[in-house]
Amino acid sequence: MQIKLEKKDIESALIRQIERVSGEDLKKCYQCGNCSAGCPVSYAMDTPPTRMIRLLQLGKADDVMGGDAMWLCLGCLQCYSRCPKGVSAANLFEALRQMRLRSGIDHRPIMDVPAEFLKNAPQQAIVCGFRKLVS
Repeated sequence: MQIKLEKKDIESALIRQIERVSGEDLKKCYQCGNCSAGCPVSYAMDTPPTRMIRLLQLGKADDVMGGDAMWLCLGCLQCYSRCPKGVSAANLFEALRQMRLRSGIDHRPIMDVPAEFLKNAPQQAIVCGFRKLVS
């Protein structure tokens, strides 16, 4: 007997995995927008924190996984400090980055980073940045 998985079952499993890796409960968010309002880089994101959470609530993880927002998140936790329900978009973005990198897809190949940046940047910045950008 062969079990056939439907797309919605696969998407649900992906959402559960995102919640497990991030430690966040997507159902807590009621879309007040405080996370996006407090985010210092939401203006540059293709999918700001509020919209990212909503897409995940709707089971549309693929729409979020293909974007650049997760790579722009600073992890400053302004989203968490402003959320009345204690949801951290930064934790969700970090989970998405981890899952993407574990799948073998690097965000930016090291060869694309300007040599001048690598020469002048503090080692800590390089280590922290590349932990987030490459597998």
